[in-house]
Amino acid sequence: MNAIGYNQTGPITAADALVEFEAPKPDLGARDLLVRVKGISVNPVDVKVRTRIGASR
Repeated sequence: MNAIGYNQTGPITAADALVEFEAPKPDLGARDLLVRVKGISVNPVDVKVRTRIGASR
């Protein structure tokens, strides 16, 4: 299944800030759901946390 993530921390404005990749479909338990996501957004707090993680390493 398609997924979006990042390989390294840095500014969200970078061309490779978020990359699309193929991930294995998860094994579902009796009480799990697999949903289709039709839209995403980047929260300003997530941008700050992501930038801060890179500075601390």
